Amino acid sequence: MGKILAVCTSPEKGTLKTPVEKVFAVTERGLRGDAHAGRWHRQISLLGREEIEDFRKKGVEVAYGAFGENLVTEGFDLKYLPIGTRLRAGDVWLEITQIGKQCHKACAIRAQVGDCIMPREGIFARVLHGGELKPGMELVHTDEPMPLDAAVITASDKGSRGERIDTAGPRAKAMLEEAGYHVHEVVVLPDEQEQIEKQLMTYIEDGVALVATTGGTGFSPRDVTPEATLAVIERQAPGIAEAMRALSMQVTKRAMLSRAVAGIARRTLIVNLPGSEKAVSECLGFVLPTLAHGLKILRGEDGECARK
Repeated sequence: MGKILAVCTSPEKGTLKTPVEKVFAVTERGLRGDAHAGRWHRQISLLGREEIEDFRKKGVEVAYGAFGENLVTEGFDLKYLPIGTRLRAGDVWLEITQIGKQCHKACAIRAQVGDCIMPREGIFARVLHGGELKPGMELVHTDEPMPLDAAVITASDKGSRGERIDTAGPRAKAMLEEAGYHVHEVVVLPDEQEQIEKQLMTYIEDGVALVATTGGTGFSPRDVTPEATLAVIERQAPGIAEAMRALSMQVTKRAMLSRAVAGIARRTLIVNLPGSEKAVSECLGFVLPTLAHGLKILRGEDGECARK
């Protein structure tokens, strides 16, 4: 068990980082506003207070962030933690991806004092689950699986105006909680693609495991939930929507008119559900038992898909 002493960012690479009061760690990107954030394996850098203090004993006074580190920690001998080690601080989950690095050009601190400890003592990690980071937070090494979390979006013009009570979203929430998910919220939005996309991206950056949408999957010109989903996902998961349509076809031939899709964005699975409470119960109930296995694979906690 350790502790975060400082959180540091910089807008440009190769410069000293500056301590900040708090910052949001974006799933599979890094710290919001930091130059080193991106879709690569060195999204966040960590350096131990002990290593910084040893460097200061050389007579050089350096501030936190001077070596380009994002997080200054205490309580861990970081460079001896194996690659793949998971660390957690609040809602944020990190996975160590690299120990030390090779400097290809002189950084700001090396140019000033002739040495930099980051290549020898620093470690790097990627963000598995987003959230807020700030000094004073407890940092723990954990072997536990990441908890399953979820969110629900209902797309409904009338529901967003208060002209109709949403029962599909709360039904999805109840089913998810019964299956062991922590549901952050149920949001009712108008059938506006831009607003739906923005809400989806919020959950993607947070690293929410499963986002279930209800409504907006039909032929009406205002039905844009599939388009919003396709705009944010990186990979489609067509089998999920196909399975739900096959089930619904046994109830009504109109199920063939559903345009629902499902797909993956970073570490989040998005599944479009129908807009009625009854259809949500049928479709979500049908696919929910299998989704947990898929989410474990997506999160790197299971790698076996074939039946034994």
